Amino acid sequence: MADAQQELVFGDVNEGQSLPDLSYDVTASTVVLGALASRDFRPMHHDRDFAQKRNGTQDIFLNTPNQAAWFERYLTDWTGPKGRLGRIKFRMKNSVFPGDTMTFVGKVDKLSTDDQGCHWADLSVNLSVGDRTVTDCTARVALPADGSDNPWARKGDDWKP
Repeated sequence: MADAQQELVFGDVNEGQSLPDLSYDVTASTVVLGALASRDFRPMHHDRDFAQKRNGTQDIFLNTPNQAAWFERYLTDWTGPKGRLGRIKFRMKNSVFPGDTMTFVGKVDKLSTDDQGCHWADLSVNLSVGDRTVTDCTARVALPADGSDNPWARKGDDWKP
């Protein structure tokens, strides 16, 4: 992961490179607070009895915006503060429940520079719980060319994710 002393720049990255793994132990609070933060008050994200009896699931589970936030965290932990998410797509295949340990693993699929001079890393990320794939994700992240570049400064025609 990038840190304050050594910010990640485009030249530090190679196609095929693995991103550092991120593991997190999910609690009921993780699930409920994520649902509250996204204003998702549907009971399957905070009421165990409802989730089990009405939905037939083993417990309450992470909602879609909560998973999106975890992917964003994973990606920006890697890029550091100047990395800028351009696109993200993911497909949820299974649920994440309290007591699960989520593990994110990723790799750099492709590096490119667009006509505006913005440097891009196309990534694939997998979220799993044990040996069970929960969600597959692809993302496009803008990285600074060097220490003086900042993708967040790009506006209008200079920003084409």
